[in-house]
Amino acid sequence: MQEYPTLAAIDLGSNSFHLQVGRVDGDQLFYLDAHKESVRLAGGLSDDKLLDAASQERALACLARFGERLKGMPEGAVRAVGTSALRVAKNAPAFIERAKATLGFDIDVVAGREEARLIYLGVSHSLPMNTEPRLVVDIGGGSTECIIGVGYEPRDRESLRMGCVVFSNRFFPGGEMEKSSVKAAVTAARMEVQQVVHQFRRGLWQEAVGSSGSARSMGEILFQNGISDGQISADGLKWLRERLAKAGSFARLDLDGLKDDRKPVLAGAVAIMSGLFQELEIDTMTVAQGAMREGILWDLLGRVHNHDMRDVTVTQFVRRYHVDGKQARRVERLAARLYMQLTAGDRDGDGEAIRWLNWAARLHEIGIQIAHSGLHKHGAYILENADMPGFGRRDQARLAMLVRASRGGLEKLGFPPEAAIWPLILCLRLAILLNGSRSDAPIPDLKLTCAADGNCELTMPADWMAANPLSKATLYEELRAWQAVRPVVRLGALQVRS
Repeated sequence: MQEYPTLAAIDLGSNSFHLQVGRVDGDQLFYLDAHKESVRLAGGLSDDKLLDAASQERALACLARFGERLKGMPEGAVRAVGTSALRVAKNAPAFIERAKATLGFDIDVVAGREEARLIYLGVSHSLPMNTEPRLVVDIGGGSTECIIGVGYEPRDRESLRMGCVVFSNRFFPGGEMEKSSVKAAVTAARMEVQQVVHQFRRGLWQEAVGSSGSARSMGEILFQNGISDGQISADGLKWLRERLAKAGSFARLDLDGLKDDRKPVLAGAVAIMSGLFQELEIDTMTVAQGAMREGILWDLLGRVHNHDMRDVTVTQFVRRYHVDGKQARRVERLAARLYMQLTAGDRDGDGEAIRWLNWAARLHEIGIQIAHSGLHKHGAYILENADMPGFGRRDQARLAMLVRASRGGLEKLGFPPEAAIWPLILCLRLAILLNGSRSDAPIPDLKLTCAADGNCELTMPADWMAANPLSKATLYEELRAWQAVRPVVRLGALQVRS
């Protein structure tokens, strides 16, 4: 795995976009420059869950500036992550394509629980090491993440569908704040938090920590006005609610420590934090400097230093779904061997592809826990919908599709002829087929080659073919499967020779 002297993380939050650059020194990160812009992507979501043109243009303009800073950085050293607003927006796929072209790097939309894991990773690296469980709360623009963890390891995490932008738009339209609307917003937040009280109730953690802009803004306001030493407290939140109602509108809100870009979303954040305090019986909360963008950096550092959370997740899935580990390793070894033949041993150029092939080989039989019939479809469903730490939505879909393609017909997969996934599918299917005996019998000396026109040839020893008529018949059945999608798939001209 290639290592990089500098890493960069982009957090495409529902309220603000953040860029954080860090220098790598062994297993440590030293933060360099950081950039933040208030984009309020969630504020541009219509009632029918579409991002409006104005919010998209604000986001693209911000990403163009971030892209300028990242120009020249290799693809593997940069990770951009989208969160709540991009999870729910129906037109997010089209916007993300424009955003990728503007930024110059891929964008990975993550599920709420994966967002929570990254947040905890960033927060935990900004605090002293502690062996006692911590509750970490992060109020974003479109969602709120709650995590309990010890040290650097999150143990329980949930994402609640409430955020400071969404609540501010819902309960304080036009910027008007009345005592009744503040009370209604707090009640709504309490109702949302009640769903997870059993997971995050007092007694399960020793210290409460707030992260990101909302928590830092509240802590700064309470400190600047002499209400606290920078911590958030139940009394401090009561004081904030009273000041909001007294001001009556965002425009008239004037508090020491309150920045202009925080005024439109402060009321929503205060309401959500108040609901959390009341339902989880929080007395005081310290404010951390670390947040999701730092978590993305630490996670990226793990990937390039071969401590990839995705490897851990795959191992856990193998155990959870009682996968036949010996068979998975047989398939993994042969699939990688075949793929290396296709790429003429270019390990550096295809290391990432082999990584995906290995994961798919280890997980290709997880669907058997549901039923043997259609196990590839069941496995794909699990991988597409399960909580998989370290994997973004696109990553899960890619892994699911590899498993879905490991058996059955090829005609419904829908990949374009030139898609890079076809060689992976070919190697995975052949490895499964040639290990059909599920034994440690040696695999014969075989050779897989593909010409530039897509015609592929698998060469097998004649004596092995004669001694294994069932395998021979299965190989020719596989040949027919590829020929059925020719010329839609460039690899459709697979030939088997002895």
